[in-house]
Amino acid sequence: MGSKTFIPAFEAKVGDWTYYTCLMKYGQVAREIQFAHDRGGNQDLGTMIQRGIGARTKEITEYLLTSEHRFLGSLIVAVWGGHPDYTPLIMSAEAESQEMLQGIDRNFGVLTFDGTHQYFALDGQHRLKAIKDAVKQDQSLVDEDISVIVVPHFDTEEGRRRTRRLFTNINRNVKPTKAQENLALDEDDGFAVLTRRMLDEHDFLKRDGVIRVFTKQGSDGDLRLADRQVPVNSPAWSTFGVLYNLAQDLGFGLPSGIYKQSQRATDEALDASYDIITSRLDDLLEACGDLRTRYETQVPKDLRAPKGLDGKGHAFMRPVVQVQVAKAVRYIMDHELLEWSEVMKRLKALDWRIASAPFSSVWLETPDAPRKGKMITGKEHAQLLHDLLLVHLAPSTKAQITRAVRMYKDYKKENYPLPMDNLLALLPAEAESPKLPSQSS
Repeated sequence: MGSKTFIPAFEAKVGDWTYYTCLMKYGQVAREIQFAHDRGGNQDLGTMIQRGIGARTKEITEYLLTSEHRFLGSLIVAVWGGHPDYTPLIMSAEAESQEMLQGIDRNFGVLTFDGTHQYFALDGQHRLKAIKDAVKQDQSLVDEDISVIVVPHFDTEEGRRRTRRLFTNINRNVKPTKAQENLALDEDDGFAVLTRRMLDEHDFLKRDGVIRVFTKQGSDGDLRLADRQVPVNSPAWSTFGVLYNLAQDLGFGLPSGIYKQSQRATDEALDASYDIITSRLDDLLEACGDLRTRYETQVPKDLRAPKGLDGKGHAFMRPVVQVQVAKAVRYIMDHELLEWSEVMKRLKALDWRIASAPFSSVWLETPDAPRKGKMITGKEHAQLLHDLLLVHLAPSTKAQITRAVRMYKDYKKENYPLPMDNLLALLPAEAESPKLPSQSS
């Protein structure tokens, strides 16, 4: 580095660490901060830090280049060679401003980047790589700001041990956000935005208790977002995460901008997509056993599992059924097997009791209590339900039907409840046409 770079910084202490919090431009970060593996000659440290810089950085780079709302968290940077070149400064001011500065000037100073030290990313290497790539493509980004935390690193056995401990502590104690939390907060993922909007605006979904969002809301304000299951005694129809998946599967043929998770679609695209998805969902709620009407006129938990008659509970009150119905409908529409109105007509013709075919794929009667039962939501049973839904809605060949029925017997250890002739009658006249691509959920 041929010239010095001066960075404003605050000196801070915690435990046995002295560190510096400073503000840097993207251009400075791209130029001054490197990766541990670039050091060479210290494979131990390089291996410790290098955790697969690759595909993840492409998403961050695109985010920096395209989103006007871009924001990155702080980088944690270690200084190769010990303590950085830090110069404390004393700030002076007019008498009336002295009180405001009291206590600040004791920590304020300047870090000097002059080539005598080397700086490498201890935490945030994917963000660092994205910054380096982004400023190469768009020079206007060089003046963007990011917070950088600088810690000393000594190239000795004790120094390397100390830095490794810091690295593991950072990554062990920082709890990443869960997928459900991302859906609740993401303002760029179009389907997350639309899912939250449905909870606010849709006449049915916005009703209290219809969608399970939280599993815990304590007196101290602690919240835990719901998982994908609905307890048998809950009034909820579905959960927040499942509703997001339904929106995705019903979101075919939408404006292209809606599918980018790292860049928010235009308001026009979001509005159009909302109207399409909610219209399709309304059709499903009617076609799938007139769910909405029955929900609004019955006790929801009894609709799901009538006391002593669990097997007569409404299948579309179960998230695993909701998900597989939406996936099967999406498959049929993607492969142009039927028109939307015909798919809805065939859904209406199904017996929507959970113990009836094809929903019995994910239902297990309890031998010692014939009127009781439980859901079986393993991946293979969910896939079986998907395949059997296709058989009931839009089968293409006899082999497809035979395969699904055979798998039902293998998994359930019992024959399929409907006669084979009933299923074969669902085949179109051109049933011997070439097979479609393999179904997958």
